[in-house]
Parts: sequence; structure tokens; C-alpha cells
Amino acid sequence: MSGPGRSSAADRQAAAEYRIEDLAHASGATVRTIRAYQDRGLLPTPERRGRANVYRDTHLARLRQIADLLDRGYTLASIKELLDAWDTGRGLGGVLGLVAEVHGPWTDEQADRITRDELDLKFGGTSDDEAVAEAVELGVLEPVPGRDGEFLVPSPQELAVAVELHAAGVPLGAISAHLRELRGQVEQIASRFLEFTTEHVFARYLGHRPPTESDAAEAAAMVRRLRPLAQQTVDAELARAMRTFATLHLHHHLGADTPFSADSPTPASQRVELPPETIRAVQQLVGSENVSAFVAAAAEREVQARALDSLVSSSIKLGQVDQIG
Repeated sequence: MSGPGRSSAADRQAAAEYRIEDLAHASGATVRTIRAYQDRGLLPTPERRGRANVYRDTHLARLRQIADLLDRGYTLASIKELLDAWDTGRGLGGVLGLVAEVHGPWTDEQADRITRDELDLKFGGTSDDEAVAEAVELGVLEPVPGRDGEFLVPSPQELAVAVELHAAGVPLGAISAHLRELRGQVEQIASRFLEFTTEHVFARYLGHRPPTESDAAEAAAMVRRLRPLAQQTVDAELARAMRTFATLHLHHHLGADTPFSADSPTPASQRVELPPETIRAVQQLVGSENVSAFVAAAAEREVQARALDSLVSSSIKLGQVDQIG
């Protein structure tokens, strides 16, 4: 008999029982996956009734937890540690709060949607299937399931930049190639920032595996505080670097003895002999097939660094002359 305020539907829900096939259907997992989770100790032992196993809502909730953590990039081994902590009473709420905080949005930008016709119109009205496929591969566009010809735009700002560059005459292929290169460099910056903050901030919270409930909650609060710092730091440094290098380029193009133009002859390639030990060292570092590209990139970087040093030196001297005058 139901207690006060308790519906018969609630009674049935509390007593829900599943065969393994029913549990698979309700959770979206396969029967094979459920059995594999049981073997790994990720699921509580089901009740044995005759020759069949009986599963309950606790098993369904656990399967959904596992699926959510897998979607967030966690391995089954790390999920096992988290669930063991939960089962032994150490608590999982703080850890899941930390997981949610880290996987939350790292920008205030809101995603948008766009149709294929609207997209073509933004890029001059010409349909380019190859460019769209490239944008999907890069994650700039995400096809909307069940909506043919409609895309989710995770970063409208990124798409707007591409539109402006194309309008300025930059080919779509060049924009995609530039984005790939830029993404790799930005990922290095992000990785370094995480290493830095983990060493100096989060190490004290993440010393236990898994962390305690209170440590995980404090770490989540710290993520909220530090989240905007990465973008603010990169914005400030990018502004500084753009100002410096824009001045350098302007100085080069306007102050050179021979003005640069599209008709200027390209300097002829010149063979430069390098010591054998240098070649061997580069081969060991990047492989035989990448020696030329590595040497060219290193030389270009040195030229840019010296040109920048020269520009900075000139600026200092001008400042000293102004002070004397």
C-alpha cells in the first residue's frame, strides 16, 4: 500500500526491474558492454533470480554516469577509481562538480545556427562543397542531425573572421590552412598554461586519486576563478606582439632601400654548406626528410629575431636622442 503522498507510479518506479536486454535498451549501451562493465567491477552485482540476472534503477543510473564520463574523455580505469570512491563513501559530488566545471564553456560566446544557403551567401554566393567539408572537419561547422543543409556554428566569431578574410581576397583553402597552423600553436599555449597552473595551483588539490570531496570542490571553485585568465593573458600578449611585428613590417616595407612590390624579382636560391655534424644532429631531431624545412624555418626565425632586435635597438636610440634634445 502506498504511503501518504506517494503515488502508485512512484512505487513502480522505485521497484523497477530490468532484464539485461531491457537495461541495454533503456541506457543505450549494448548487452556486451554491460557485461564488460560487470567484469571490470564498474556495475554493482545484479540480483540473481533463477537463471536470470535482475537489474534495477541503480544500474541504469550507473550506466548513464559512465557514459557521461566517457563523453568527457575519461578512461574506464579512471572512471573505476571515481566510482570506487563513491561506493566506499568518500563522495563523488565534488569530483563530478569539478568535472562539470572543467568541461563547461570557456567562453561567453553563444553558438549559432546557419543554413547552407546563408553560408554560401556570406562567402560571395558561390557554393563550395570542399570548403564546407573542410570547415566541418575543423569543427568550425557541425551538421545538425536530421536537418539537412543546416549547421551549428560553435564560434560565430571564428566564422565571421573567415568571412572578412575571404572578402579581403584570401582564398578559402588558405584560411583553412592558416587555422590548422594557428590551432596547433594555440593548443601548445593552452597545454603550457595547464601545466603551469597544475604545478603551482592545482597540485595541492589533486594529490589524492581521486581527490577528496572538499579538495575537488575547492579545485572547482579555483577553475572558475582562473578560467578567464588564460584568454586575458593571450589577448594581452597577442596585442603586444601584433603591435611590435606590425611596426616591424611597416618599417621593413616603407624604410627599405628598394621598395617592395609584386614585380620585384625573387632572390635566387643559394646553396649553403653546413657542417656534417650539424646535419646529423638535425636528422636525429626531425628526421632526414625534414632537414631542409627545419633549417629554412630556423634561418627565417633568426632573421626575424635579428630584425626585431635591430628595430628595438633603433627605438631605444631614438628615445635617448629625444631625451638629450
